[in-house]
Amino acid sequence: MARTVIIEEFGGPETMQIVDRPVGDPGPGEIRIRHEFAGLNFIDVYQRTGLYPNDLPLTLGMEAAGIVEAVGEGVNHLSPGDRAAYASMPPGAYCEARVMPAAQVMKLPDGIGADTAAAMMLQGLTVQYLFHRTTPIQKGDTVLFHAAAGGVGLIACQWARSEGINLIGTAGTDEKCQLALDHGASHCINYRQEDFAAKVRELTGGKGVDVVMDSVGADTFEGSLDSLKPLGMMISFGNASGPVPPLNIGILGQKGSLKITRPTLFTHIADHHTCQAMANHLFEKVEKGDVAINISQRFTLDDIRAAHETLEARKTTGSTIIEI
Repeated sequence: MARTVIIEEFGGPETMQIVDRPVGDPGPGEIRIRHEFAGLNFIDVYQRTGLYPNDLPLTLGMEAAGIVEAVGEGVNHLSPGDRAAYASMPPGAYCEARVMPAAQVMKLPDGIGADTAAAMMLQGLTVQYLFHRTTPIQKGDTVLFHAAAGGVGLIACQWARSEGINLIGTAGTDEKCQLALDHGASHCINYRQEDFAAKVRELTGGKGVDVVMDSVGADTFEGSLDSLKPLGMMISFGNASGPVPPLNIGILGQKGSLKITRPTLFTHIADHHTCQAMANHLFEKVEKGDVAINISQRFTLDDIRAAHETLEARKTTGSTIIEI
């Protein structure tokens, strides 16, 4: 049996409950993993509220790290006793142990702890595909990154600095702006005090940025388009402030033949070999010291409701983990 967080209806943090569930043995292509830590991400909120629909009852959580207890037939990249981590479908990381598909689970290097791994898999792999698998970004290009002091944002600031990319961040307080600057942002705009699109134009000599990476959604979408240079790329990869309203595609032509995409991590990591290569790139960045994982909040499984409330109130910086 394993203590497991589930919801039986969509809604607020109060819908989450902890129950005991049988774990079982892995079948072909599966592993059984005992978790030490799980990560907390906005996708967990989207699934809890039903913005991203799933069948009920639903076990929440998309990333974790722990010890492999057993492997099923056909699993060759993991063995019992391996330290491992993942960001993967289906949901279910908020638990003591689970049986799950093995293809997107990665063996951890000795130099990366389980808490660090649980804090970085989903966010770090997201940054990897944003900078390397979505649109060509070269040294010297300029990127606008919203929520630059969040978990994904602080990794992105460091990633950009390590590759000679100018990153202009946005955040909601001066303290958060300073945090982004400390982690490698070239500039950071307090969007509560300034019109970020106008400031971006000022910072770029009126040209605009090459790429916008926007996980905020509704509140920043129009300003993000207005921050792009002609032929620029808008990457909308989240909905923290709510989903983006329907778009008249003709606006992209009017604003300079802009491009737009709405990617998800799980499309990029669906292939086992691609997923492993992306993870190895992330591990290399962390082990070399190019990227340090900032764990700013820690909760226990019993505090899962408070963890969600804190995240939704935008009171977090860096990454948040759940001790199992």
